[in-house]
Amino acid sequence: MTGTIFTTQFAIQFYLHQPGATGGNMSDMIQNPEAYFRQFVPARDVLLQELEDEARREDIPIVGPVVGELLYILARTTQAGRILELGTATGYSTIYFARACEAHQGQVVTLEIDRDMAHRALANIKKAGLAHLVESRAGDALKEMAALQGPFDLIFLDIEKADYIRVLPDCGRLLRNGGLLVADNTGFKDADDFNRAIMNDPRWRAVNLLALLPLHSPEQDGLCLALRT
Repeated sequence: MTGTIFTTQFAIQFYLHQPGATGGNMSDMIQNPEAYFRQFVPARDVLLQELEDEARREDIPIVGPVVGELLYILARTTQAGRILELGTATGYSTIYFARACEAHQGQVVTLEIDRDMAHRALANIKKAGLAHLVESRAGDALKEMAALQGPFDLIFLDIEKADYIRVLPDCGRLLRNGGLLVADNTGFKDADDFNRAIMNDPRWRAVNLLALLPLHSPEQDGLCLALRT
């Protein structure tokens, strides 16, 4: 493997130094990229901004508008008709998923262990006019998942990070072949077992990304995208 990498790098460098080769002078990187990319945070409606303010006041972890928009795009582009969300919190990410499902009358099943939080989330989902697209369940995700039947097109993990590895078998059972698993907060130490397991399991084709995620909790974190094969 090392020899292959060295040979590839040598070939690229050799090519770029040939007369007339394109790309020999790479464009300079922008200055202060973190500040630069913050100007491209997606626009949100009043309800989502209220939930962001609430999350800051009460220290409630939410995905924020960058990941929220990514989840919407992933759900729309995969035409996910049935989505399972583990970890509802105040319903912030649920709203993004439900809006993605709205065009084809899909469904979001969302699980939240904190009953009071689940009630708050449902109120926010109703306020967004999306209650008809969401099935909200209050309870331990590990127990709730055992009773669920697939297939789901997309599963989103945002529960206790140590539990990611514990729910992975049920994710494999519930997700259709070709379905998408998205795991938030994979930069946390407690997600290490999950990160290693999914990268070494032939039933998954996965990539883990370290990213700047403005208004996410935290803003520098990992995201895992995995295809069920």
